[in-house]
Amino acid sequence: MNTNATTSSADDVVLQDIRGEVGIVTLNRPSQRNALNLALRTAMQHALEAMDADPRVLAVVLTGAGGNFCAGRDLKAARDGEPMYATRDDAQKSFNRSSIRKPVIAAIEGYALAGGLELALSCDLLIASREAKFGLPEAKRNLVAIGGGLIRLPRRMPYHVVMEMALLGDHVSADELYRFGVLNRLVDPGAAIENAVALGEQIAASGPSAVRATKQILRRNTEWTSEATAFDAQLAMAEPALNSPDSKEGIAAFIERRAPRWTDR
Repeated sequence: MNTNATTSSADDVVLQDIRGEVGIVTLNRPSQRNALNLALRTAMQHALEAMDADPRVLAVVLTGAGGNFCAGRDLKAARDGEPMYATRDDAQKSFNRSSIRKPVIAAIEGYALAGGLELALSCDLLIASREAKFGLPEAKRNLVAIGGGLIRLPRRMPYHVVMEMALLGDHVSADELYRFGVLNRLVDPGAAIENAVALGEQIAASGPSAVRATKQILRRNTEWTSEATAFDAQLAMAEPALNSPDSKEGIAAFIERRAPRWTDR
């Protein structure tokens, strides 16, 4: 599918677009460096859920408008008493905590700070400009990074490096995060979105139900305390894909040396 589809207007706090089989969700508060207020969080959640439910979309790119990914929580809104989420249930079901079924690729330009870095870490793959800046500056304001940064970064970087990063709150370069394996790819400034879409198109060539199962297993693997438990758990997650007609289609396409025609979207 090569048609483009735009489903939002420039005035929306979140923009949605579909390029081929890749959905694009864009945070759209550029004058505030896409800082997260309640309206933006809510609209982003709805957009990601819509992409997850859309059979035309096989991978999703999350990015920010105006040359920045996201500068974190809108502190002016926080000062005025606005909550991060409307309800506790919304917080429990948020993308930061539960993700979506399809792979999400962060396309990062400019700043990804505080909640913005945590949002990026919630994605499955990260592509960043070489000039992008990252950080967890919450402690400088007597805040705590409770959006996943203090949980996910120590699993991806050395403990002492993360401790310094979180306690000092200084900016960290894209080169440093790439060196530790936090970023998948570094690209030229302004090229993150194109590279993320291209990566999404590569993912879309694989079997959709197998991709969903693979993501679920990888994201859940830290929950399992033994290999025996892990093998049983992963089988339950893999069975819908293995029993899908697309499994036979994938084998037939390989034998017949043709592109597969996926139906289990």
